[in-house]
Amino acid sequence: QVQLVESGGGLVQAGGSLRLSCAASGVTFSNYAMGWFRQAPGKEREFVAAISRNGARIDYADSVKDRFTISRDNAKKTIYLQMNSLKPEDTAVYYCAAGRFVRDLGREREYDYWGQGTQVTVSS
Repeated sequence: QVQLVESGGGLVQAGGSLRLSCAASGVTFSNYAMGWFRQAPGKEREFVAAISRNGARIDYADSVKDRFTISRDNAKKTIYLQMNSLKPEDTAVYYCAAGRFVRDLGREREYDYWGQGTQVTVSS
């Protein structure tokens, strides 16, 4: 059974940093592209960042470019999202996703498995 478990969320002041992790089990991790998406209250879920199976391709939403960094450790079956210079508008539930055949890293429907999410709250 595939499981994606996010951790690292919390409450932080604007300008601060957080590091999210997503640990995968039940999959051959290196065969999956991995992504982070987020959903703010009253809004639709949106793309944040994603990384291809071998890390050769990385994509970011314009809103987080130059502030967030996605990485993966295939040996640990884990991806990370380093979030710096956080803003109140980054407040959301952050979801990890895994996709076996992902051509467009930012396309939500191409991902097969999803975690339960971790809350990130940025206070002003």
